[in-house]
Amino acid sequence: MWFGESEANVRDVFDKARAAAPCVLFFDELDSIAKARTAGDAGGAADRVINQILTEMDGRRTTLIYREIKKHLAHNIVCRPDIIDSAILRPGRLDQLIYIPLPDEASRLQIFKTPVAKDVDMTFLSKSTVGFSGADLTEICQRCVYILSLGSLVELFCEEIKIEKDRQERRARGEELMEDEAYDPVPEITRAHFEEAMKFARRSVSDNDIRKYEMFAQTLQQQRGFGNNFKFPGEQPNQPSGVPVGGNDDDDLYS
Repeated sequence: MWFGESEANVRDVFDKARAAAPCVLFFDELDSIAKARTAGDAGGAADRVINQILTEMDGRRTTLIYREIKKHLAHNIVCRPDIIDSAILRPGRLDQLIYIPLPDEASRLQIFKTPVAKDVDMTFLSKSTVGFSGADLTEICQRCVYILSLGSLVELFCEEIKIEKDRQERRARGEELMEDEAYDPVPEITRAHFEEAMKFARRSVSDNDIRKYEMFAQTLQQQRGFGNNFKFPGEQPNQPSGVPVGGNDDDDLYS
């Protein structure tokens, strides 16, 4: 990659967004390219990328983007918000942060919801996977499919051998051979597959990580609530339209 090509790629993304406005820019795992700037960056490539992102977000080149009710929106998904450069998170840039916790029991049940055998208790399965992320649950399901596929291949192979042996015996007896229907079973995932898959189940997010992210979200909430008790002096008999009394619960991104 040539010198400055990373910054050029950032500019190109935002230029395409301007040309297609109104649109949404979605950055998945922003923390991989917007880590806190340090003096140990070899060549300063990462720092230049962050500087370019900041320039695009609030520089002169993006004035039209944030005018007209933010026709161009930038949405970001991060796995490690604690390592993102603080300049990215300041008000006016990415100032709306939503903490998405690990899936609860109802969410895990929806993730597991798939056509399986009737003997599989999905409710018990969701209760037994507390602290598992969506990716962890997906791994369990994928392993079930792998176990099922392996067993089905072995069963199919054995059945084909059995059919061929029967065909040879009829040929030896001089019987007329008829075209046999192809063996085509319809396997399904049973509780035995889940029990085997759960032996390899693992959590990718530890309890310490969860507490760290929750503390990070609480810190952001405290910073965000600095002006909760702000009021102009004197009475205000008329409540302006569009301003809910007692605060707006819909804007509470951390509750």
